[in-house]
Amino acid sequence: MGKKLLTFDFGASSGRGILADFDGRKLDFREIHRFVNDPVCAFGHYYWDILRLYGEIKTGIGILYRSGEKEIASMGVDTWGVDFALLDEYDKPLSNPFYYRDSLTDGAMERVYEKIPKAELYARTGIQFMKFNTIFQLEALCRLYPRTVERARTMLLMPDLLNYMLTGVKTAELSMVSTTQLMDVRTRDWDREIFRRLWIPTDMLLPVTEPGRVIGSTGEQLYDETNMRIPVVSVCGHDTGSAVLAVPMRPGESCEYISCGTWSLLGVELGQPDTSEKAFCAEYTNEAGFGRTIRFLKNIMGLWIYQEVKRELEHEFGKIDYAVLDAEIAAAAPFGAFIDPDDATFFDKGHMIRKVRDFCARTGQPAPRTRGEILRGVLEGWALKYRYATESLEGILGRSIDAIRMVGGGCKDTLLMSFTAKAAARPVYAGPVEATAVGNTCAQLIAIGELSGPAEARQVVTDSCAVVEYAPDGRDGWDEAYGRFTALLNAQTGA
Repeated sequence: MGKKLLTFDFGASSGRGILADFDGRKLDFREIHRFVNDPVCAFGHYYWDILRLYGEIKTGIGILYRSGEKEIASMGVDTWGVDFALLDEYDKPLSNPFYYRDSLTDGAMERVYEKIPKAELYARTGIQFMKFNTIFQLEALCRLYPRTVERARTMLLMPDLLNYMLTGVKTAELSMVSTTQLMDVRTRDWDREIFRRLWIPTDMLLPVTEPGRVIGSTGEQLYDETNMRIPVVSVCGHDTGSAVLAVPMRPGESCEYISCGTWSLLGVELGQPDTSEKAFCAEYTNEAGFGRTIRFLKNIMGLWIYQEVKRELEHEFGKIDYAVLDAEIAAAAPFGAFIDPDDATFFDKGHMIRKVRDFCARTGQPAPRTRGEILRGVLEGWALKYRYATESLEGILGRSIDAIRMVGGGCKDTLLMSFTAKAAARPVYAGPVEATAVGNTCAQLIAIGELSGPAEARQVVTDSCAVVEYAPDGRDGWDEAYGRFTALLNAQTGA
C-alpha cells in the first residue's frame, strides 16, 4: 500500500502544507494549504507570530481531515535558520521569536569579535558571518534584555519549537543547530567555550540530535481540534538541509547546487568540514546535512530583492503579473547596470527601488529608470554573483564544477535560469521547484523505513520530479559584463 506524508514548509515570506503520495517508487505532491508569513512589528522590534504559524499547521491538518485524508503515515516541519524562542520554567515562550532582519543585532558582531576573533570563531564553527546568526542574537539579548535570558530554561530553534507545540517533545535538531554559529563543526555538539566567553548561559541547551527520526505524535489538544493523530518526524529542520536532500545529483557528478528562494544557497556536499584559509576568506559556511554530510555553501541574497521591488511596484500600480514583468525585463537593454545582491544596503526592508538606483549611481553606473531596467539589473547581478561564487568555490575545492543544479522557487523564473547558464557558462538543471518539501518528505520516508537513505531518496526524486535544462547558448556580452562586475566588487572591497 502507498503512504501519505504531510510536510509543512515555512519560508521567510510564506508557508505551505503539502501532502505527498508515495507508491513505493514515485512521489506525487499536492498543496493543501498556503499562507503568508509576515513578521509583526511591536514594542520596538520585529517578531515572528509563532502562535499564528502553529494555527496554520492546525488549519492544514483540519483541511486534510475534512477532505477524507485521515491516514497520514507521518509529518515533518522545516523553517528558515537561526531564529529561536526561549522558554521559561513553565515551558512557555518568554516572547515571540525575533525576526532575523530586526535591528536587535546592530553592533553585535563587533562586540563578539572583541571576545572571540573572527578567524578563531570560523575555525571552531565553520559558519559564514551574517549579522542575524543566533550567536549575535543571543549576545544582543544578554546585553539588552538580560533578565529574559536569565529566566530561560530551554532554547528551541524554530522547527524544534513547532515540533514541541505539536508533540510536547523538546529537541535540538542538528541541521538547525549548525546554523547558529554556536556549534563545534567537528564534534557536532554545542561549543560551550563560545558560550562561556560570551557570558551566555548553557543550562538552556538540549542535546543535539540527528535528523530522520520519529520524535512523537501530535498531542491530545490537537487531536481534540482536528480528530487527527500523526507521527511527527524530526527532519532536516533547516529548509536548505531539506532542499539539498532533494537535489537529484548523480553519484560522481561534478556539479554544485543552488537552492534559490528568499536566499540563494550555493555549494556542494562534503564528507568533512572545510575551515581552511581559502574557505574563511571566501566566507563559505559548513552546515550539517542529512546523513552526516556537510553543506559547504555560501549565502547569497535571493528572491528577496526581486520580491521587494515587485511589492513596491504593486503598491503604486496595483497587481502586476510576473509575465508582464518578464516581458519588460526581456525588452530592456542588457548590461546597462547591475547590482551586487549581497551589498549591505539591500538587507533591510523598504525603499528597494531607490536602493537599486542608488547602488548603481554610487558604483558609477547609469541608474535604471524603467521597471524592466530595474529588474533586469537585479537578475543580471544575481546571475553574475552566481558565477563569481562558483569560481570562488572551484578555487577552494581545487576542482572544476561542470554544471549547476538549481532547486527551489527561483526555478520558475525562466529568465533567471537562462541568465545564470549564460553568465556561468555552464548548463543549469532546474528542479524540483518545491525542493524543500520534497526533501522533507524524503527524510520522513527514511525515518519510517520506506527508503534506505539519501541515495535512494535522490533516485525517487529523479523519478518523480521534472527537471528543465538551460544550455549556456547565446553568451554574447556576458564575459565582458562579468569583467565589469568583478571590477565593481573589487572597488567595493578595496581589493
